[in-house]
Amino acid sequence: MDTHLFLFGGGPPFTNKMAKLFVEKLKDKSVPISILFVDREGWEDYMPKYTSALEEYNMNDFHLLPLSTTPIEQVMNCLRISSGIIIGGGDTNAYADYLVETPIAISIKDRFQEGAPVAGFSAGALISPNICVISPKDNPQNEFQYRKGLGLIEDHLFAVHFSEWNDEDHLRNAVNKIKAASNYGIDEKAGTYFLNGDLDSIEGNGVYSIKNDVLVKLS
Repeated sequence: MDTHLFLFGGGPPFTNKMAKLFVEKLKDKSVPISILFVDREGWEDYMPKYTSALEEYNMNDFHLLPLSTTPIEQVMNCLRISSGIIIGGGDTNAYADYLVETPIAISIKDRFQEGAPVAGFSAGALISPNICVISPKDNPQNEFQYRKGLGLIEDHLFAVHFSEWNDEDHLRNAVNKIKAASNYGIDEKAGTYFLNGDLDSIEGNGVYSIKNDVLVKLS
């Protein structure tokens, strides 16, 4: 079964090509997409940022699942019947706390392995690999951090808001500390699509990788 992982360097919306491709990878468009996000005041007004690009391709049914306030069993039940899954952006450590090494993670991975596309925005992208690296600009301690991720993709390191945060040093630090076959710095308004764990396509402002100690912009 093919796996489909879409990772974005900033918050929503989907870039246009990635939105179209995400919808194309849904096996049953009559089944809702689940959106996982950390609960915060005013989240209802923010949801169109996640859904609008998909609605342009006639996907209009969504499970909106604020984390920490939605019962875990309800989240898992929604995920089991979801055509696709979106993991939102915000506080990366909070997303890791609520999702990684929880029963919810098992449901996400099960659906992913069954072919349901998964999209991660910013924090959602960072927690997707087996190791989540967190920039000093992304935690109150202002320090490089790393922790276990969901494991949807192995042997990859990611940095988000890459150019906007001027985070080349962070990505280099991650590469030096944690050995991985591939690394990517993803700008805001940029998206990547991984088919079966391999980079298949990119779209948007910029995607970068450190190769042989040289930072390269991918095309």
